[in-house]
Amino acid sequence: MELEELKVYNLAMEMGEKVWAIVDGWNYFQKDTVGKQLVRATDSIASNLSEGYGRYHYREKKNFGYYSRGSLYETKTWIVKASNRKLIAGSDFQSISSDLSTISKMLNGYIRSIGKSSQSDFPDV
Repeated sequence: MELEELKVYNLAMEMGEKVWAIVDGWNYFQKDTVGKQLVRATDSIASNLSEGYGRYHYREKKNFGYYSRGSLYETKTWIVKASNRKLIAGSDFQSISSDLSTISKMLNGYIRSIGKSSQSDFPDV
């Protein structure tokens, strides 16, 4: 299975683009404080998945899965801060929060699958 076939990776990539589009409309101060942190954390979900996917040993793959999950939780924090500071619309907050919840479940399944069997046996990740 190729990296691009992983649903969790594709959802994380889409999330990065969604967050980028929102932050891109903010003023300089908002981008420089909350925006950069939010974009970096969100992009790190997919980038850690891809870095781990390229590793040879399953323990390294799993560790990068954990890093990805850490970035997901950091993203949740920045999304809440953006919402509290009235930087994102309520509908965007709800949509992103829902997507993060979905990615979280899929990411946990992916992490559990590493080292157990061929990842093609896990089509939902």
